[in-house]
Amino acid sequence: MPEARKMRLKSGDFVMANCNKKDNQQHFNSRCIHAGIQADPTNGALLTPIYQTTTYLQASVGNDKGYTYSRSANPTVKVLEDKLAQLEDAPSATCFSTGMAAISALALTVLKSGDHVICSDVVYGGTVRLLDQVLEKFGVTATYTDTSNPDNVKDAIQKNTKLIFIETPANPTLKLTDIAKVSQISKKHDLILAVDNTFLTAALQRPFDLGADIVIYSTTKYIDGHNATVGGAILAKDESLNEAFRYTRNCLGSIQSPFEAWLTLQGIKTLPLRLRQHSENAQAIARFLRTHHLVKNVYYPGLEDFPQYSLAKRQHQGAHGGIIAFELKGCIDVGVDFINAVALCKLAENLGAIETLITHPATMTHGPIDKKQREKIGIHDGLIRLSVGLEDPFDIINDLDQALDVVATKYKEVA
Repeated sequence: MPEARKMRLKSGDFVMANCNKKDNQQHFNSRCIHAGIQADPTNGALLTPIYQTTTYLQASVGNDKGYTYSRSANPTVKVLEDKLAQLEDAPSATCFSTGMAAISALALTVLKSGDHVICSDVVYGGTVRLLDQVLEKFGVTATYTDTSNPDNVKDAIQKNTKLIFIETPANPTLKLTDIAKVSQISKKHDLILAVDNTFLTAALQRPFDLGADIVIYSTTKYIDGHNATVGGAILAKDESLNEAFRYTRNCLGSIQSPFEAWLTLQGIKTLPLRLRQHSENAQAIARFLRTHHLVKNVYYPGLEDFPQYSLAKRQHQGAHGGIIAFELKGCIDVGVDFINAVALCKLAENLGAIETLITHPATMTHGPIDKKQREKIGIHDGLIRLSVGLEDPFDIINDLDQALDVVATKYKEVA
């Protein structure tokens, strides 16, 4: 290995890029740019064309070039799938119109009436709605358990359990699940383990390397990263599962559009750079929030006092992402007034974009959930979720600081 390269590796500047490199394979940063991409053979264009077409000419019956109808497959979407597969070291990927379309296809592919699912107790609300309000009507049941304790997963297994679905870090509390330990349990009981890796992506967490069978994404978030698209993806280590996902997608008609796939391809090129800066900004902001007298708790896996810090150091690839959760002192009105007082941070129900986005889960993403149940899983009235963007961290801190001052002035008894 050349000396200059050794020095770079020692410097730590390339942690995300090099931690998952295999022999004769480009580093992660390079794959984000080049994987799956080939210059157009007709004119040499470097960017993948947008194949905005419904149907494809076939030379004769049964003689096509791999495409017949864009509900089944599309060349632009296929390039995105090839890139995602190479980033995850998976045989292939299947892209969907939304993240929930991907989760729905997962459920409809691997589950049948009478099956049981074990799901993280803290998980995206759309996943809960799918399990409880849609799949339950078809005889699928779910148990929500604190998967941060592997023993809880063991205890939740029933004779008809088929799937373990975990989200780590969890939305919005950032609670972690030890993927490797849960994988040992799933394999012992012949269960499928699916990991929602939306918060960290393959740049910061490698579920397949830790034993997961399936990785699932809302590509809307960090993979696109620019608030420009909605999309989802599923990848499995077993290619027969990938083929089954594509069959389900064709039946449902939930393929991603070519234009959204094209935009997502552009976003991926800067994925490792963005996540590195998201993480650095989040680390600085989390440290600031810990110093404010109005802040009761700060949850960020990069903080030494985070309850699962050792697991985060072991499971994450050198950084911990751009999501922070923090709890304000006082009643629910404190949280509402705080997010109404921010200016730079944008009030929006999304995450993973270059802009800093802020939400109040108790009144927004998790508002429909009963307060007792919500607080049981750590979503208290004062909890704030902050998706840290790529602005200068001092500007974000100044905005949060002035909003905290507004609340402290109004609620002097809390401050």
